[in-house]
Amino acid sequence: MTPHSFPTAASSDSSADRALPLAGVRVIELGNYIAAPTTGRLLADFGAEVIKIERPHTGDELRNWRLKKGSVSMLYRTINRNKKSVELDLRSELGRQAILDLVRDSDVLLENFRPGTLEKWGLGPDVLTQVNPDIVITRISAFGQTGPLSERPGFAAVAEAFSGFRNLVGDPDRAPVRVGVSIGDSIAGLYAAFGTAISLFQKLALRNARREVGREVKEPSSESTPAPKVIDVALHEAMFSMLESLIPDYGAYGDERQRTGGRMEGIAPSNAYRCGDGGSIVVAGNGDGIFRRYMEAIGRPDLGADPDLQTNAGRWDRRDELDAAIEAWSLTLSVPEALAVLDEAGVPAGAIHTAADIVDEPQFAARDMIQYRDVSTGEETLEHVGFPGIVPLIGEKSLPIRNLGPDLGADTEEILGQRLGLSADDIRTATKKS
Repeated sequence: MTPHSFPTAASSDSSADRALPLAGVRVIELGNYIAAPTTGRLLADFGAEVIKIERPHTGDELRNWRLKKGSVSMLYRTINRNKKSVELDLRSELGRQAILDLVRDSDVLLENFRPGTLEKWGLGPDVLTQVNPDIVITRISAFGQTGPLSERPGFAAVAEAFSGFRNLVGDPDRAPVRVGVSIGDSIAGLYAAFGTAISLFQKLALRNARREVGREVKEPSSESTPAPKVIDVALHEAMFSMLESLIPDYGAYGDERQRTGGRMEGIAPSNAYRCGDGGSIVVAGNGDGIFRRYMEAIGRPDLGADPDLQTNAGRWDRRDELDAAIEAWSLTLSVPEALAVLDEAGVPAGAIHTAADIVDEPQFAARDMIQYRDVSTGEETLEHVGFPGIVPLIGEKSLPIRNLGPDLGADTEEILGQRLGLSADDIRTATKKS
């Protein structure tokens, strides 16, 4: 934010864009891969102007992840939607100066390099704060900016393991497994977006409070620059924060939680079950009041009436017996048939959806949670491809996706030339791969 206004007057394409909650906020994204770009996507989804800085010629490596054809993956198009792309060599003096010029009129700088990288390039928090004392600097790394492991590199898989999360995923008689998405990166990205938003809110609230009591907001003096406002998100801490009472249970009772497959420790019956048509369902029948109805529905009233099964503790002790009884029932029915019986009995249950199921599911359609766009692979344009909508909803339906992840350098001329006033020669120099 500039010293006297919130937010800055970032460019906007339409009156609809200007009505979005973060309209006018400008973010410089130096992110690569998934974590920081997820933060940028969340801010962009709600109206921030996110200028994504990419390496000349190659760009964000995510452009090639899960690449099925062409030169740009659907993963890149998804995670970098609603942003602008600028090619810029941060190792060059022209590139460094361009970043400082952009920071001068921006609200947030977002990065997920290995700690010390920005400082090595002369773009550390102290330098950025000298240029813009009000800038929010959001940093994502494997182990954070401080501590004995802070300089160690690491992807989300390493952080998930270090946090204790990975030890809980999978079956107890097999090695731990990972979930099918980059969960560590995505959760860190959520925390970083939250930290960025509350920092912006704090600045706005403070400014409004000062105005209400009639005090002027003073310009920062040239002799004294405030300490940088740094949001420090560590991947392993983001995952650690998801582990509920893992550490309190250990400290209080010496309890080491174990992998339980599709179950949740101490809660039963709650699991996934196969059906006769090849599909599967998840049933959460672990509530004490639900359990008896559940057993009636599957034709096992004897289990529902068993005095040893009236609490989760008792049911957990006999979880294998309960799961066997439930699946013996579910295998006799198709997924829709099983869900109809459970719904009639008031037992929480749902199909385990595939991508094909999701695109045909009325619930997703009703809230505009799949939005169809034509998309380029870099070699051809694919028509009517579904992309996930924007969460959370503001109103009854998802906000519309304004644009998919941009082509590499699509906005270089606008940002470096028109906005910063660089000459064509300087742009060529600043975007030349070093």
